[in-house]
Formats: sequence, structure tokens, C-alpha cells
Amino acid sequence: MNYYIKVLQNYANFNGRARRSEYWYFVLFNFIISIVLGFIAGAIGFELLGTLYSLAVLIPSIAVGVRRMHDVGKSGWFILIPIYNLVLACTDSLAGDNEYGPNPKTSSTSDNSVLDA
Repeated sequence: MNYYIKVLQNYANFNGRARRSEYWYFVLFNFIISIVLGFIAGAIGFELLGTLYSLAVLIPSIAVGVRRMHDVGKSGWFILIPIYNLVLACTDSLAGDNEYGPNPKTSSTSDNSVLDA
């Protein structure tokens, strides 16, 4: 759930890189919340609820997708290529820094070691 909240905190941040776990946990929690809201909307008869939620997370979804493309060293525009973007989303990040910023794996590992000390 932390990754989902992290994506929402970076609401419209298209700069930087996003780890695979950040991207896929956001997709997972977004899917679960959409299903639950669908059931709630059907039960209370307010069909617009799911649409409102989808509109609310549209920009963060695009932003985390663009950051995910940056993590594998590609432009954010690659998110528009249907099958290839899925392959890139499943690909491991490039080691070290790239033109989009530092590797989030190494920066988060060093952050955790500082917190553990």
C-alpha cells in the first residue's frame, strides 16, 4: 500500500524513475479499489462512482507509467506502444544512473540502511 500512496503523493510528477514494484503495486491496488468501488456503486445505485475514481487516478497512472519507462532507459512516450510498453514495464531497471535520474533500487537500499542504523 505504501507504493500506492507514494504514487498518489507524486500526483503529476513525470520526472525521475519508478521501480517495477512501485508500478505493479500501484496497478494491483488500483485494480482492487476499482473492483470494490464497482460493487459499492452497484449496491447504492451510483454508477458514476467508478468513473470519478478513474478520473482521479488517471494522471497518477500515466505519471507512474512514464517514470517506469524512464527506469528502463526509454522515453515516456513508449507508454503509447501497446505490447512493447508491457514488456518494458516487466523489464528490470537499468543499473546505475541514466538520463532520467538515479536508480531507485540503489537509492532506496541506501536509504533503508541509513534508517536501520
